[in-house]
Amino acid sequence: MAGVFDPLRAEIDLIQPTRPVGRVVESSRAAFCVSGLPMAALGDRVLAGAGSSLLGGEVVQLTERGAIVLPEDDPEGLKAGAPVELVGGVSIAPDLSWLGRIVDPVGRPLDGRPILRGPVLRPMSAPPPAAARRRGLGERLSTGVAVFDTLLPLVRGQRIGLFAGSGVGKSSLLAQFARNVSADVAVIALVGERGRELRDFTDRVLGPAGMARSVIVTATSDQSPLLRRRCALSAMAVAEHFRDQGLQVLLLVDSVTRFAEAHREVMLASGEPASLRGYPPSTAHAIMALAERAGPGAGTSGDITAVFSVLVAGSDMEEPVADILRGTLDGHVVLDRRIAERGRYPAIDLLRSVSRALPEAASDAENALISDARRTLGTYDRAEMMVQAGLYAQGTDAEVDRAIRLWPLLDGFLAEPAPNGGPEASFARLRACLQV
Repeated sequence: MAGVFDPLRAEIDLIQPTRPVGRVVESSRAAFCVSGLPMAALGDRVLAGAGSSLLGGEVVQLTERGAIVLPEDDPEGLKAGAPVELVGGVSIAPDLSWLGRIVDPVGRPLDGRPILRGPVLRPMSAPPPAAARRRGLGERLSTGVAVFDTLLPLVRGQRIGLFAGSGVGKSSLLAQFARNVSADVAVIALVGERGRELRDFTDRVLGPAGMARSVIVTATSDQSPLLRRRCALSAMAVAEHFRDQGLQVLLLVDSVTRFAEAHREVMLASGEPASLRGYPPSTAHAIMALAERAGPGAGTSGDITAVFSVLVAGSDMEEPVADILRGTLDGHVVLDRRIAERGRYPAIDLLRSVSRALPEAASDAENALISDARRTLGTYDRAEMMVQAGLYAQGTDAEVDRAIRLWPLLDGFLAEPAPNGGPEASFARLRACLQV
């Protein structure tokens, strides 16, 4: 019975009889300055104003004049001399009862129903498990998508990236993962999404089955960069909470690009100079620190299997966010607009995609099938222009002839849902395609 009262104890523990109070001395649309809070620290949350019109904010800079605060909302109406309460470090208190719920980056419910806090406050930024104590990657997971059960295997504790432009099926693929990947809990971060897409994603794309085991953390595109950046950090903290309970967690972040853009806005407002394509130097560390918190756990904890999406304009894989993340993860999957335009979904460009779980994630026979499929698709890719232009004569090259014959089957296989029977059944289907 002791656990029944844990949420109530958590709420009581958050009650502060007294809080330090400062005053607004300067204000602009971007930030405001607070004096009288010498105990404030970088990253602390404050509440400015009085009554029902409280304005949240985060301390991003400390100066001789006072604490520079970035607001969580439009500061219109904020007056000089307005009281500012120091709340303290930003944290979130997840609970198992959050499954099936939609929350904001501070843990407040967005679905109109009350929500219980968990007994443990978790910081937004936390160190990953000690590198020397972390387990290796785990077993291969069933994903419900044939290509990920075979050619691009996803294993427990792996971190992969989905690199795609807008409108090429990225959200639908993430929803398939949320519904089908073997995990106890799915945590989904929707960073900077359009407001109307939230209900569409939860009701239609994810569906009741996916929602039943998921926690969605969201900050829409109209919200402040503080909340958009905090969205990914909060989702990671929620995933860490479940991981530390010994559960296997699937974390989906859509997208790291919007997280990086929000981080850029916050850091520029705090005085950090822009450098690489307008991103401040701390962007690389922020992205890598986020990614490193996912992955295999240590000791008796579970693992966080993570999928991070990246928006790449014009398929530019060398833009800063894509380049930073690609070098950090255990694999990357490229979705190509040209493939989507001819109606094949998921629009995966297999030849530009890599799973670093291979060859360990497959048997020798399965690795031979993967190599054969990749080699065949590569042969067709090199010959495709000649074939379409009518410059290739059948019988000139046996490998090209085989690639031309097998290409429609392999291209269709990349769009297939996984058959019943898991990865083994998917490999049997791949073998049949290669033996025609």
